Amino acid sequence: MFLAFVTTTVFGNGLILYTHYAWIMVIILSISFFKKIYTSRFDFWGDMKAVFQTYAISTLIVLSVLTLADVSHNYDLLTLFSFFIFGIIFTIIVKRLLKHFLFSFTIFKIKVKLIAAEAHRKTIEQEIRKNLYLGYALCDKEYDMLLISSKAFDVISLQDILKKFLQQTKDIYIIPYVDHIDFSHTTIIDFSNIRLSAIHLENRLLNRENILIKNIFEKTLVLFIFPFALLLHLILWLSIRLDSPGTVLFKQKRLGKNGREFSCYKYRTMYVKNNIILKTYLQKHPEENDFYKKYHKYKNDPRITRIGNFLRKTSLDEFPQFYNILRGDMNLIGPRPYMLDEREAIGESNLEIILASKPGLTGLWQVSGRSDLTFEERIQLDIWYIQNWSLWIDFVIFIKTIKVVLFKIGAK
Repeated sequence: MFLAFVTTTVFGNGLILYTHYAWIMVIILSISFFKKIYTSRFDFWGDMKAVFQTYAISTLIVLSVLTLADVSHNYDLLTLFSFFIFGIIFTIIVKRLLKHFLFSFTIFKIKVKLIAAEAHRKTIEQEIRKNLYLGYALCDKEYDMLLISSKAFDVISLQDILKKFLQQTKDIYIIPYVDHIDFSHTTIIDFSNIRLSAIHLENRLLNRENILIKNIFEKTLVLFIFPFALLLHLILWLSIRLDSPGTVLFKQKRLGKNGREFSCYKYRTMYVKNNIILKTYLQKHPEENDFYKKYHKYKNDPRITRIGNFLRKTSLDEFPQFYNILRGDMNLIGPRPYMLDEREAIGESNLEIILASKPGLTGLWQVSGRSDLTFEERIQLDIWYIQNWSLWIDFVIFIKTIKVVLFKIGAK
């Protein structure tokens, strides 16, 4: 924060460091401690969210004070806004670099004892070892924190575990048995007289206010991206035409909100008369049929063109769906636009949830290693997204999508 302030004042005001800006620093630091930025260990996205919230709240407080005290003329608003922008960027970058450095030493890590069934232990252990941002180290003795995955434990066993460790451990975290709900968005109500608590769950994309907020957020993003999208479309249109004969675009019927069928647009990534090519290939490689049954795609699809291979790796083949967004058929972010013949494979119970929302150009499935996911895993990701939606999740997916496109991550 201090670096951000120095940078904006040095480059904006000729080496002048205004002492009457100090109260703004106090407000930001106070909100930072209130949001537990320096006292709690979040993962990277949780940290980023806390930083954004801190500066957003601080900006509102500062502007309110300046307006109510009628002293805004004493402050350079450009310097103020520059400071807030630099503050967000610097805080996120410096925290990331500092954490990676400090957590490379065992002394700065929190020692975690993990209690979990074998089926879930491996996944949690991998996250603790790979996520250097958390700064956790697995330890069975002389630990600082206890992490319990409640799945696979019956109620009595779980109560016994808690009774035992609550006597000797200060910090205990429990991963709920119900793992398809994001409990960070829930609220807990206490029934004090009977010593019971109730957890309030909400299907957030069925809330009209949330739908309105999502639409405003996405329309703003689309308007911002549109000029760049138009330029990229012209480049890709020419590349596809030069690569192989045939049309640049193709459309395919997909399932939309409430089961309404719509024409989904994509760039052509296959050769013309590709059915003949595929038939000949499958005769020589019958094992590809088993792969298709599991992943709903072929491991080495002979129908794909050279430019088509690039478009699929970068997910740019989905780009023409901007037209579907403008038409109102799709959202920018949402569940996959499933094909008509996938209705039965999705299953009626899952279909009811998935079709409650518009499909998206990108989504959780696309930034979660989509090429390595089975069809069932994609469905579960879509259901999780719909049931746990938040504006922040959409923002994270949008940022991760940029990473997927630029570095070809998660697509084959």
